[in-house]
Amino acid sequence: MAVSLGGNSGGPMSEINVTPLVDVMLVLLIIFMITAPLMSHSITIDLPTANPKTPDSEMSVPPLDLAVKQDGSTYFNDHLVTEAELRAQFAVSAQRSPQPELQIRADKNTEFKIVKKIIGDAKDSGMVHVAFMTTDAPKE
Repeated sequence: MAVSLGGNSGGPMSEINVTPLVDVMLVLLIIFMITAPLMSHSITIDLPTANPKTPDSEMSVPPLDLAVKQDGSTYFNDHLVTEAELRAQFAVSAQRSPQPELQIRADKNTEFKIVKKIIGDAKDSGMVHVAFMTTDAPKE
């Protein structure tokens, strides 16, 4: 901001020098004019299509059922298991070929950190097929 102290009136003159402001605004305008068209281009990719039919080879392997209650207790195929037993089951199931799918049914009020730990244990054991089981939305 430039302030002129001279002049005939004897007091300070309060005129704002807008030239630097205009220069900055023009530079920003040019930058946005160049980058705006680049942001609007979309990248085209081929998304996989959902196939509800599973091959017969996958149907022969029954999925692993894991239920997690609100208090954190876990039931592997409807049997109460501890954390160590669950990790052992994951390690055994990860070695099978073809590997069964782990289907996790967690209570709606279960803290996510419990489910996250179970997923981490499954991943560390080598499980690659993990699914979440939900209920259908209520029809109105």
